[in-house]
Amino acid sequence: MKHLTAADVMQTDVLTVNPDTTIDAAARTMLRNKISGLPVIDWRRKLVGIITEGDLLRRSEIGTERHRSRWLQLLLGPGRSAADYTAEHARKVSEIMTDHLIVVAADAPLTAVVEAMEQNRIKRVPVLDGEKLMGIVSRADLLRALVAETTPVDQGAVGDAELRDAILKAVDEQKWSPRATINAIVKNGTVELRGSITDERERTALIVLAENVPGVRHVTDNLIWVEPVSGMALEPADVAGAQAPQPAKS
Repeated sequence: MKHLTAADVMQTDVLTVNPDTTIDAAARTMLRNKISGLPVIDWRRKLVGIITEGDLLRRSEIGTERHRSRWLQLLLGPGRSAADYTAEHARKVSEIMTDHLIVVAADAPLTAVVEAMEQNRIKRVPVLDGEKLMGIVSRADLLRALVAETTPVDQGAVGDAELRDAILKAVDEQKWSPRATINAIVKNGTVELRGSITDERERTALIVLAENVPGVRHVTDNLIWVEPVSGMALEPADVAGAQAPQPAKS
């Protein structure tokens, strides 16, 4: 498995704007290039902010200003109303851009990039060398990396015995797998999964695991779900009508 970094997938030809760019010009740049956000850099190429489509949703020009009740305005204070007014009427990028930046270094692993996106609910992460912008990683860049890594590669002929060994070895390596109750029968590249599971989520995970072994052509599910409390066993065809155990709520 490759350990890709931000530098491996980032776009280096990044469209940017400067703090004095007008809102109109920034919006036109996004539309013309079919992108949803722009890094904001100063004359030294230092990243100072980001402006996105989300920053332009509440605008006076299209009548989408916020209309809070008077009591809520009093509760929130004049500062919130002032910030709303700025967002709705700003003329320059510097007046509306997000300056609380979530960034990564070029050698950051993709796990760090994805965690930054998930935790902060953002679609793109700038890649910096010090304070200077090197590139940007978007969700689309991660999809492109996924496609590149999952493009089928001709593995040559793989024997059924080798496939079975590889599948069971992969099962052994997973902490969640019920290894002691799982078996695989392989014939002409078709895998039949047999055995018992105690959680329906294990069924899908085991199928996916087998599908990811190079040389596997098809996977047949003959796993039996054993209800962990009663010990009642259900055949695969019966499981759809039964309710799989749900994880306990914390």
